[in-house]
Amino acid sequence: MLSRRDEIREKIMARVFIDPVTGCWIWQGPTSGSKGRGKNYPRMSLGGQTVAVHLVMWTNEHGYIPGKKQLDHKCRNRLCVNPDPEHTELVTHKENQKRRDRARAGMIGGPGLECEETTEAWRVG
Repeated sequence: MLSRRDEIREKIMARVFIDPVTGCWIWQGPTSGSKGRGKNYPRMSLGGQTVAVHLVMWTNEHGYIPGKKQLDHKCRNRLCVNPDPEHTELVTHKENQKRRDRARAGMIGGPGLECEETTEAWRVG
């Protein structure tokens, strides 16, 4: 019998494409939609609640996210649910905003920028 953590991991990984070039675990399921501040984040149902997949995956693999921290996509790909610290990292809101602004200005990159451009080609459904 699988543990709850293993069940959650399997449920998520059943809808993930692993990009061999970037290492991003690209969510192939529903998202938060294409509009608004929280657009295009992966979403799933878990225990009757709609949840952010990248947050569930991080919590499942690393534990509790403190209230003063946010999960930043270092790879700059919102659809990436890879909990590896090369892709996602707990940071303060201020640091998250700085990284976002630097990415928008083209000052930081990473595999996510390339990955974001090709994500739509891999989306299923």
